[in-house]
Amino acid sequence: MNAEIITIGDEILIGQIVDTNSQWIGQELNKIGVSVYQISSIQDERKHILNALKEAESRADIVIITGGLGPTKDDITKKTIAEYFNDDKIVEYPQVIEHIKQLFEKINHPYNEVQKYQAQLPSTATLLINQFGTAPGMWFFENNTVFVSLPGVPYEMKGLITNEVLPRIQQKYKLPFILHTTIMTVGVGESVIAARIETWENNLPSHIKLAYLPSFGKVRLRISAKGVNKEVIEKEVASEVAILNTLISDVIIGFDTDASIEKRVGDLLMVQNKTLSTAESLTGGKIAANLVSIAGSSAYFKGGFVTYTAELKEQLLGVSKQLIKAFSVVSKEVAEAMAIGCLKKLKTDYAIAVTGNAGPTTDNTDKSIGVVYIAIATTTKVEVHEFNFGQPREKVINRTVTKALELLLQDILRN
Repeated sequence: MNAEIITIGDEILIGQIVDTNSQWIGQELNKIGVSVYQISSIQDERKHILNALKEAESRADIVIITGGLGPTKDDITKKTIAEYFNDDKIVEYPQVIEHIKQLFEKINHPYNEVQKYQAQLPSTATLLINQFGTAPGMWFFENNTVFVSLPGVPYEMKGLITNEVLPRIQQKYKLPFILHTTIMTVGVGESVIAARIETWENNLPSHIKLAYLPSFGKVRLRISAKGVNKEVIEKEVASEVAILNTLISDVIIGFDTDASIEKRVGDLLMVQNKTLSTAESLTGGKIAANLVSIAGSSAYFKGGFVTYTAELKEQLLGVSKQLIKAFSVVSKEVAEAMAIGCLKKLKTDYAIAVTGNAGPTTDNTDKSIGVVYIAIATTTKVEVHEFNFGQPREKVINRTVTKALELLLQDILRN
């Protein structure tokens, strides 16, 4: 089955909020064997909604709409959907009114007659009870297409998808099994990986697809397969992953939910019973933030310093003023001193230190924008690496974070 997702709301189009609903819905539909073929964001405007519904019906078996179901005049989705189905008969559901009253009573909010509009649905709609909010969902089946209209509030939408929509889709259709397996790689670009696995990729069965998903210093390889027999699909994908692992094992750091360099670093530190600290300048604490995003990181990550100025590098890390004056804050020498100071202050087995020019100006250094120094220190040695990550600022910062963790990972694996 093919699905299309339509999100309604000017707040999405002007960038006031990010559409995370579509991402989540797409993931949940894939889990039950429904493929999402298109995602659209449109204005809360009658003509746009009507056109979007017509186009979606021509392409998809299932159309899921989020947003525009509030009780105020700017929310016109319900009225417009009723127009699309030529349904001018309204049904009022007393149980929805009672549900709204109970919700408002819990939060000591007065009920008013405007809320009654939430309980009024087109006669062709099947009511989907919203346990977490005031706007119920609506299920329509017209011209062999399922249309589902849901509130845009994420936790309300998720409740309706989980409790109402997915079970109904699974009951109505015989669905295939879809499997996605993600392999995380670091250290080389997608073109290098593509050259190394070209023969393998060319010989993949037609129902197994490979996608390259590059980001800053990392490439995710997503293997997707679709079929009727779950066991057969899982066995085939596992076999292909095993072959892939023999071809690029040197750059693979993890799979699926564990496919992050932070998780791989943390696992190794746990096994070796080692600890880590960080000293960051241009990244402003982002390396530390990535490390602590992993549950259980307190077992190996002791803490870090954000020393954005020369003064703090001196005060907190013990970098000498003479060293900074001689070589500037963006230098191999200062990166080394930061790492040593961090290691000593927090008494850890490893320390990462980064300093560089993220731009847009070079401040008080003679190094060009994009130049970064990354130091990895242990109790026996310090290694400093120089890079030029170019521009813009966001790219420099993100590539620094990834490269620093990659260098640490390599050092841990060597020991």
